[in-house]
Amino acid sequence: MELFSFPTLIFTALISLYFYYYFLNLNKNPNKSGFKIYPLVGVLPDFLRNRHRFLEWVTDVLSNCPTNTAVFYRPGNVHGVVTANPLNVEHMLKTNFENFPKGIRFYTRLEDFLGDGIFNVDGEIWRIQRKSASYEFSTRSLRSFAMETAQVEIHTRLIPILEEAAKMDRIIDIQDSLERFAFDNIIKLAFNVDPNCLGGAESEFMQAFEIATTLSSGRFMYAIPYLYKIKKIFNIGSEKKLQKSIKIVHEFADKIIISRMEEGAEKKDEDLLSRFMGDSNQFSAKFLRDIVISFILAGRDTTSSALTWFFWMLSSRKDIEEKILEELVQIRRRNGKKFGEAYNFDELREMQYLHAAISEAMRLYPPVPIDTRSCLKDDILPDGTFVGKDWFFSYQAYSMGRMENIWGKDCGEYKPERWLDENGVYKQENPFKYPVFHAGPRMCLGKDMAYIQMKSIAASVIEKFEFDVQLESGKCPEYVLSLTLRMKGGLPVKVKERCMTSS
Repeated sequence: MELFSFPTLIFTALISLYFYYYFLNLNKNPNKSGFKIYPLVGVLPDFLRNRHRFLEWVTDVLSNCPTNTAVFYRPGNVHGVVTANPLNVEHMLKTNFENFPKGIRFYTRLEDFLGDGIFNVDGEIWRIQRKSASYEFSTRSLRSFAMETAQVEIHTRLIPILEEAAKMDRIIDIQDSLERFAFDNIIKLAFNVDPNCLGGAESEFMQAFEIATTLSSGRFMYAIPYLYKIKKIFNIGSEKKLQKSIKIVHEFADKIIISRMEEGAEKKDEDLLSRFMGDSNQFSAKFLRDIVISFILAGRDTTSSALTWFFWMLSSRKDIEEKILEELVQIRRRNGKKFGEAYNFDELREMQYLHAAISEAMRLYPPVPIDTRSCLKDDILPDGTFVGKDWFFSYQAYSMGRMENIWGKDCGEYKPERWLDENGVYKQENPFKYPVFHAGPRMCLGKDMAYIQMKSIAASVIEKFEFDVQLESGKCPEYVLSLTLRMKGGLPVKVKERCMTSS
């Protein structure tokens, strides 16, 4: 008579193997606190309970770990490390950069949408794009083209829309306006095509792009990691909607690219597509599409996200708003600038306090709250944490902005002064402590351009208008965790024209 059936023996062996590896990995890591890991299912129960508040959940866990680092495990071979430790971030993004590529997990989930674009690839494909992009973003002509495009959008569309809202005493969603602004701006910069979304034109491409971004990032949050592949095979649910949206995005881009390739060297525009095409047509139409879509993603979602949270925070801090206004008045006086005139590059660079106020908003609400890499081979982080081969390794910028041992006991306070020296001049922060624009070899190429654009919008809006936010006072808005940090339901505001002169 058999005491145990074969299935029972197999099950017992699997249980024993699980606990062996669980305790083995636990002993390799110095952080005994962290995510609560249950037998067999790992952190899955807590993950499901907190999926809707993922950023806060991870922040709570990391803040209670000795080195702000925790091991994460759930079924489906989802095993990794999450950190808010600047030393670990530097190790990942710079010191041992080659051991932490984007990896197959990241690539496969975004491949349908981003293809082989710069934000989704590693190795030689990434280096080719990075080298070309690095050169183009350093040119004065591209900077001037971007500046001119933004100023036209601000003064011919954004300002008139806000003036109309103030006159009609109408509530508008400023997040939607900023996203439309950013979309017009980046499409102009990418293709030299004006979709006029801020002007009221309905863009199927813009809607499809937003859906594709949200649903692609949603693939990382499945309880069963590869469920999206099954849904994709059967073309059902969110995957059906995603594939439809991606098709619209790709067809829009393909049409422009193919047309531009047929025109050849006769067309000499300043947009990114023309720059990447050059005179040699060395890249295929698909490769050009992947490159440009990645830059559209970066340009559209990041600046609009940053400014939405900035305006929300500013609405409850009139003292900070007053300091920004004082700075703007001084700059206009110093440069003999009339009220309402567009600011130039040099004047925007003079805006030290505004620069600090925007940086501080991004510290607490970073446009890209999480960044993830894959580990090629076993590694030990500077804080002693073990990272296994094929594990994921994430740093959470959202959590880092809320760590007392990084920013002090006032880390939860909105305080632009922390970015200024004794002379009121903006001081750069260690990028591994403040990885809002990433750091190391993959540092954001558009950082300076993003600041110029955000300051240009913020200065032009703040000196002319006041926003009365139509949300519950003292309560933080919910967010949509997409590839970027969007405010759930938008930011409804009543607009009031401000009485201000430069004299």
